[in-house]
Amino acid sequence: MSMTFWLVLAFTILAILSPVLWLRPSPRDRRLIDLRRAAREAGVSVDFGKAPLHESSGLVAYRWRYPQTRPGSRFVAVRDAHASEALKPCADGWRWRIEPLRPMGESARHAFEAVLAALPEDALVLESTRDHLWVWWRESWNATQFAHHEPAIAGLRDALEGDAPRRGGPATPP
Repeated sequence: MSMTFWLVLAFTILAILSPVLWLRPSPRDRRLIDLRRAAREAGVSVDFGKAPLHESSGLVAYRWRYPQTRPGSRFVAVRDAHASEALKPCADGWRWRIEPLRPMGESARHAFEAVLAALPEDALVLESTRDHLWVWWRESWNATQFAHHEPAIAGLRDALEGDAPRRGGPATPP
């Protein structure tokens, strides 16, 4: 057999196998798969919606659910680098985009500041709604780092639950 035949056969085999190699997950993809699996195992949902920022491309939300009977307070804290100077500071390096209607209790405030200090630089927004506590970020942690920090974020959710003002009445301090 001629050399041309073997070359054509080798190129044909490579052409058949190359799409299979492209489908293999990259190291970054494997890290994200492990990170999201760790989040799911901790009861945290991953959301690919639009972040509460004007320039929010590439942000993913991890959300911790409040119990239906004890909804959370509404607020949005934004990292200084992505917030207007006109916004009121809420913690070192963070500003209120939407401030809670009533002040946080002492334990909630302590947990809030600790979580903000521990979040990675790519975490740009910490948001709380009646139903969820959201961290909007670019997923820089690996699964081990997430597992290390997740209890503190869940603790913040626990400290904030039931902090929503009651419907039909004035907000009362905790």
